[in-house]
Amino acid sequence: MPMVDMILMELDQEAATTRRLLERVPGDKLGWKPHTKSMTLGELAMHVATTPAVIAQFASVSNFELPDHFEQPKPASAAEVVSAHDQSIAEARARLRDFNDAAMMATWTLSKGGKTIFSVPRAGLIRTLLLNHWYHHRGQLSVYLRELDVPIPSIYGPSADENPFASI
Repeated sequence: MPMVDMILMELDQEAATTRRLLERVPGDKLGWKPHTKSMTLGELAMHVATTPAVIAQFASVSNFELPDHFEQPKPASAAEVVSAHDQSIAEARARLRDFNDAAMMATWTLSKGGKTIFSVPRAGLIRTLLLNHWYHHRGQLSVYLRELDVPIPSIYGPSADENPFASI
């Protein structure tokens, strides 16, 4: 089985879980944030929604140069976040499925101002930034929602609000 097929299977599984969480983002709280240094709920939700496509786009080149400034998009509605997630997953799948094992093991470099920050096999970039980074921010989002008293869906098992095994 090609390496990318395993990544795509995980992406699909986690995308469904992530979508369930994003569907719970309250549209009237998009500007809320738990701390002055934190992203707003809307910014964090949009970051979670768009990470797969953004990182897959980074992975499609051998060397990615960090921009001097990046501003997190601010969604106008909760529906925009869910739509962005669906588009992001479709784009990530389309870009990733083109990678054979040789492309997955090819060196990928992140740089800024022409200086290398780090170089890793492309598979490492995808594993670390597309998946692990995505899960990290999804966890943050679940905490934001808990703080807003929004019921948390099951993620890897029962949550305090939802138990998919209760009827078994």
